Amino acid sequence: MATASRNGKPNVSPKGSLRVLDDEHIAFAEIASPNTLANLKENPLVTVIVFDPATWGGCRIRGKAEILESGDLLESFKSQFAPLKMKVHFAIKIAIEDVTIMPPMKTGQKG
Repeated sequence: MATASRNGKPNVSPKGSLRVLDDEHIAFAEIASPNTLANLKENPLVTVIVFDPATWGGCRIRGKAEILESGDLLESFKSQFAPLKMKVHFAIKIAIEDVTIMPPMKTGQKG
């Protein structure tokens, strides 16, 4: 996931908790990404890359993030990560604005 501060300072951070909520929203748990959170507070626009290393396919999702401090989504993430002894601070819900599909590559095209 890529974010940028209001003055354009970029940050990239992997999100292992990413989930599809519906056709218009994705979300992730904010566990240990202070730079991502700081950027989202200044600039909610994000880009997320989803990549399947087995096929080299995936998609790029652009959208606008909302920081959720309470609610069912946050509680769901907290329950998911509690057995792993990981504290979820916020749920980040992203309203999808654009999706670009990256089709799988054929054998021999990689790299």
